[in-house]
Amino acid sequence: MSFDMETQYLGLQLRNPVTVAACPLSGEVAKLLELQAAGAAAVVLPSLFEEQIEHDELEVARMLDLWALSSPESPGYFPELDNYNTGPEEYLDLIREAKQSLEIPVIASLNGCSPGGWVKYAGLIERAEADALELNIYHLPTRCSESGAEVEQRYCELVGSIKQNVDLPVSVKIGPYFSSIPGMAGKLAATGADGLVCFNRFLAPDVDLQNLNYEPALEFSTSSELRHALRWIAILRDQLELSLAANGGVHTSADLIKALLAGADVVALASALLQHGPHRIAELIQGLNAWGEEHEYESVQQMRGSLSLNRCPNPDDLKRANYMRALVSHTPK
Repeated sequence: MSFDMETQYLGLQLRNPVTVAACPLSGEVAKLLELQAAGAAAVVLPSLFEEQIEHDELEVARMLDLWALSSPESPGYFPELDNYNTGPEEYLDLIREAKQSLEIPVIASLNGCSPGGWVKYAGLIERAEADALELNIYHLPTRCSESGAEVEQRYCELVGSIKQNVDLPVSVKIGPYFSSIPGMAGKLAATGADGLVCFNRFLAPDVDLQNLNYEPALEFSTSSELRHALRWIAILRDQLELSLAANGGVHTSADLIKALLAGADVVALASALLQHGPHRIAELIQGLNAWGEEHEYESVQQMRGSLSLNRCPNPDDLKRANYMRALVSHTPK
């Protein structure tokens, strides 16, 4: 019997659990076709940023204000700003073209930290016929007076406002720094989120010693980063009905297999593809297939969550016991 690799994510039936994360490779239809041919089961398009939305809306508003001063009658010639499609039309065109060209699901992505134009653009993305929407929420608290509860409320309000206005499945790409990740996951589920992407990579700037300022710093992920997602996906798997995606640190077929055993429905690749190209997808799928057959699994569905918190033989190692054992094992004799 052959190993069945089909899985479900956000209610979408996928041919295998390997998806493409939002990255430069997913921004062109020609590249998307290459990724599909290599075996990708779904693609997340590059994010439409909140700053892009705000910039376009401000530019239209500025032009309307300029013309409004030209004649006392001119205000009557212009409708309210809300009637304008002020967003990056190129992004909506990319969704439409990708949907026409690809056979696999196309997931759009919004990146920001406040409601702003998100609800409006979520509606436009839905009308462009994206299969799902990923909310890449990147809020960086900088005030000592801002509490963790306020940050969590910001996330929930954003997700809730979008779920109330669109019928698309919505996943939320969160960071690993909440005081209680299970608690936050539960709140997002209650707010209407259909899935979680674990985890967002919050890139921090470096210091330019020559010019004495901060500069962007981008480093590819490594397999060691996957351990954060493995632990929390294993903990969340049996507690929530949410779809779970492992993001950050999946580079090899071993990484893919570990994520599935922990309980991930899919993995999302970016760094591995940027470093090695689309053919890395086929390598991961071949490795998964060989491992599944060797260990006599019938399907991805059967192996998914075999090492979740409730099903693994050593659940304490997902908690403090792992911390203590790691310290003891590296203590000099």
